[in-house]
Amino acid sequence: MTFVLTEDQEMLRDTAMNFTRDELPVKHLRTLRDSGKNGVDPDARNQLAELGFFGVLIPEEYDGVGMGMVALGQVMEAQGRTLASTPLLQTACIGASAILLGGTEAQKKEWLPKIASGEITTALALDEGTHHNPTGVATEAERDGQGYTLNGAKKYVQDGHHADVFIVVARTFGEAGDTHGLTLFLVPRDAKGLTVQTLKTVDSHGAAHLTLDGVHVDDSHVLGAPDKGHDLLEPVLDRGRIALAAEMLGSSIAAFEMTHEYLQTRKQFGQLIGSFQALQHRAAKMFTEIELTTSCVSAALSAVDEQRNDLAELASLAKARAGETVHLVSNDTVQLHGGIGMTDDHDAGFYMKRARVQEALLGSASFHRDRFARLNDF
Repeated sequence: MTFVLTEDQEMLRDTAMNFTRDELPVKHLRTLRDSGKNGVDPDARNQLAELGFFGVLIPEEYDGVGMGMVALGQVMEAQGRTLASTPLLQTACIGASAILLGGTEAQKKEWLPKIASGEITTALALDEGTHHNPTGVATEAERDGQGYTLNGAKKYVQDGHHADVFIVVARTFGEAGDTHGLTLFLVPRDAKGLTVQTLKTVDSHGAAHLTLDGVHVDDSHVLGAPDKGHDLLEPVLDRGRIALAAEMLGSSIAAFEMTHEYLQTRKQFGQLIGSFQALQHRAAKMFTEIELTTSCVSAALSAVDEQRNDLAELASLAKARAGETVHLVSNDTVQLHGGIGMTDDHDAGFYMKRARVQEALLGSASFHRDRFARLNDF
């Protein structure tokens, strides 16, 4: 399969690359960390909205630009290159996809223009344990007149520390582990009974734990068919996994380029360390893994726009491959930089810390290898 960007997609890619390089470099993340802003920059959010990045997946009829998943992947890769802390994954991809795929026409008209304009950000509140488990939901949603009452807790909600609206996955019947009985709810941040515990994370991007104690939501805030939320959740998660894989690819490429440059300039024993065969082998390994990951991510991005039947398999393949690659490259980036790579003054550590979070978000490599096998009846 030949993967070629259209002229519009190339323009979007160039815009995103230039913006993240000039406005959101790693230095920007360092500044947010040191100032205690926990990865939150309202000015950057406004700039992202002005550039149309929040509306890449949203059709023009809802004030978006409707360029599709391949286009969004270019923005996510650019973000990954500079480790930019933005709401794009949770809002422009996961939030927009959930409403596009499961929302009523009234919900689309209400929420999608607000996402496209950057007026609101969203965050998916799903996991309740230490590992990604889409069916391990115990949070209860009890029918209450013209709505539901939610009780439970959610762990490590990415962007939850500043999201305006949460997409909460709760159980309307059944037990944790069942695929049936799940329902998705749109819960505003200011909902009575919702407590948001802000977390400081190792990657300086921030997250939150949620506690829901008698949170009431109207029927108009039910997203998708009640009790059949798993049918909506899986394709939404797959889009998020693919977008995250594109971001991880960007991080891997940037870390490798930084390391390659160092190998060509650093001297030991009177010669460039890039001339040492052992280090050449490690660099070659990183390069080939990045090339393989690029193919996997490109195929997965295209599968969304083409509505292919093997989308779930390609999503897991891309996420698993990207996770293993970013782990390898971030480790070698620190090691090949030697002593300076271990210091906070150098950017290498930022890539490794972010990589560890990226690997775990929306399912680790082992989770997706197992899922890929099950999808193929192994």
